[in-house]
Amino acid sequence: MTLLDAQKGQWTTVVSVGGERSFRRRLLEMGFIAGTPVRMVGVAPMGDPMEFELRGGRLSIRKAEAGVIEVAPT
Repeated sequence: MTLLDAQKGQWTTVVSVGGERSFRRRLLEMGFIAGTPVRMVGVAPMGDPMEFELRGGRLSIRKAEAGVIEVAPT
């Protein structure tokens, strides 16, 4: 399952981050590290970007980015 598949309000745990090296590094710097709990907060009206809560903060990422972050339901 990826973050793209998460439902609003659902808590998941990051398993792995895919993508190109520089792209993966950016996501890791944002806090998407294996073992980190992540909650899907909402989606913009047009469906992109998606908002997530992790490590005490909130951030928005595009669907393409959410699709490379593998998670497990918590």
